[in-house]
Amino acid sequence: MASSGVKGDKYRFFLNDEDEKNTTWKFGTTPTYEVVNKLFEEGRIKIWPAGSLEEKVQNLVKAWETEIMHKKEIKDFKTIDTNNYTFSLNGRKALNMQEIGKLGGAYNPHLQTSLPKELRVYDPEEETSVSSHTAFTTTFPRGFALEVFQVYSGPPVIAFKFRHWGYMEGPFKGHAPTGDLIEFYGVCIFEVNEEMKVVKVEFFYDRGELLGALLKGAKMDGSVEEATSSCPVLRSTG
Repeated sequence: MASSGVKGDKYRFFLNDEDEKNTTWKFGTTPTYEVVNKLFEEGRIKIWPAGSLEEKVQNLVKAWETEIMHKKEIKDFKTIDTNNYTFSLNGRKALNMQEIGKLGGAYNPHLQTSLPKELRVYDPEEETSVSSHTAFTTTFPRGFALEVFQVYSGPPVIAFKFRHWGYMEGPFKGHAPTGDLIEFYGVCIFEVNEEMKVVKVEFFYDRGELLGALLKGAKMDGSVEEATSSCPVLRSTG
């Protein structure tokens, strides 16, 4: 795991590797994390000692999130055992890599729902990887930071509590930005193999806590939101 003294990205260790120059990225370029790292460092509640289990888990989660969100080719993954990997949300059916791809990737697996379609403000069955990523990078231009709040058990079955937060400084699904702090907590289980590659992920949290907070802004003209979401810089962020 990378520590804060490593040159390059301080938390996503693989981004500093020379062979990442050959990686195929979903959005055409290597993601950059300077802005969200600043948000993370200024807004985190916990500061874990260097080399601690909590720091190692936190860095693993950040690296995993970067790969699952941004890497296009399975061969380029370093944190995930792609042959055996599964993801599940709130006890739903576990999805393998191919099923995640069919769902669209990005935030779609994290926002699965059984709500009737007419009640879905965000419908993962209709969103693509690009539209999903664009929606949230537009809403959170400084990024959507994540910290590990508490670790309950270490590898091979890592259980931890996490906090996700950002500031709604851009529109979301036709709702104007509020500038409010948007945050939620959840629990996650990472199962890793002997190489510390992730083979199983289980998330437990209330998606409505996130989406409900994003609907507080007034309804707005669609052309304004479209202009904001077309920013090429936002599309390359995490």
